[in-house]
Amino acid sequence: MVQHKHIDKICIGAALLAVLLTLALYFGDALGIPRASAVPGYTTRLFDDSRVHTIDIQIDDWGGFVEKAGEEAYVPCTAVIDGEAFRQVGLRAKGNNSLRLTEEYGLSRCSLKLEFDQYLDGGSYHGLDKFSLDASFQDNSYLKTYMAYDMMAFMEVPAPLCSYAFVTVNGVDWGLFLAIEEPEEAFARRNFGKDYGQLYKPDYRSLKEENADVALQYIDGNPDSYPNIFGNAKFQPTEADKQRLVEALRVLSTGENLETAVDVDEVLRYFTVQVFVMNWDSYLGYTGHNYFLYEQDGILRILPWDYNLAFGTYALGMTNPIRDPDILINYPINTPAEGEVMRNRPLYHNLMQNDAYFARYHACFDAFLTEYFDSGRFSATLRQTQKMLAPYVQRDPTAFCSYADHQLAVDTLEQVCLLRAESARGQLEGEIPSTIREWQEQPEAGVDASALRLEDLGDFDDLEKAKAGQDAALAAVVQAGK
Repeated sequence: MVQHKHIDKICIGAALLAVLLTLALYFGDALGIPRASAVPGYTTRLFDDSRVHTIDIQIDDWGGFVEKAGEEAYVPCTAVIDGEAFRQVGLRAKGNNSLRLTEEYGLSRCSLKLEFDQYLDGGSYHGLDKFSLDASFQDNSYLKTYMAYDMMAFMEVPAPLCSYAFVTVNGVDWGLFLAIEEPEEAFARRNFGKDYGQLYKPDYRSLKEENADVALQYIDGNPDSYPNIFGNAKFQPTEADKQRLVEALRVLSTGENLETAVDVDEVLRYFTVQVFVMNWDSYLGYTGHNYFLYEQDGILRILPWDYNLAFGTYALGMTNPIRDPDILINYPINTPAEGEVMRNRPLYHNLMQNDAYFARYHACFDAFLTEYFDSGRFSATLRQTQKMLAPYVQRDPTAFCSYADHQLAVDTLEQVCLLRAESARGQLEGEIPSTIREWQEQPEAGVDASALRLEDLGDFDDLEKAKAGQDAALAAVVQAGK
């Protein structure tokens, strides 16, 4: 028997400690103690963005993989991430127009996707099921996507985590990529807890079709009328899940009681950044895609995705003058798309028809400009990241541009954003036209951006120049494997 003169006090203390621990676990959220699922291991490993990570892809036939990249078929590989090996990882190329153009120009560098449970049930990277490696296609700065996600996170919109990684293949240099958390189960758990809702990535089948569901238009009460949403579900939705989403779209279509169907405040913050970065390869553009749709308890949220063609470098389906930097930098923040597109985008248009929401949108924009740009956060983040990346850009054998072109692109990106912020501030204060109609009446008004060359951010000419370097890098990997 244990003998101790203070045994009663020790037992009472232990019992009290057990009670406190139980209460902490039960009421952890209310007390500000994060759940284990809210801080998965991968967030502080690969997605520590204060340094450049290393990823070595070990694969038998890299030449064959590159040759068949356009098929987007998975092959097994070993991924060594910061010295830690993960075997039987699924690897494939990814991309739409970027992958098509990579093939068209005979290039070897494309964005990649690594899936840890493709071949192994339950496989993961410290809780992460999948991430992508963005090739910075048509982005000589290497920073467009990273900065766009930083802006979204600053505005408290759930955004994928990202960090930079220098990739080697079988130990041979391949290039500097941006690692991005893929929005699937780990992403949903991290952002919304273990009882997360449904996640979709609506996308069109053909631009020749109407694709009303991708635009989040209400069609009718039948879930079968929304194949571009439910056919792109990240989890298996039940009939009840589908009916909730369709009902939310119906409410959205009426323009009334929108807070019963939409997380209005978060959506307004999303559109603040989306409009600022002039990204028309998106919900507000001709294609209407490149976003994630999250639904829980009948409430819709729109989440960010794909920004390599942001900051005015995408013009598909738009008129020729859109390449004019004066027009792009001063593009109206109240009507960020032409009328026909705008009327067919109810998640933006119907919210902005409500005076209270419209005022809140302006308040979001004002806070964003004040706290992100006026404070110096933007330039500091951009320049600190550029400094960190510099030696890796110089070393990158498959880069789409020279190091000098990279430096020019970073300078250009900074000027684009600072001038855009100046224009947006003027629009908020009524000094610069904030609608397309006003701009048509006062085309001379706005910030002077004529000195900008948006092509310096990355253009088709760079793809032609990159072929020799990428061919040499591919040959080096293939030779090393013999």
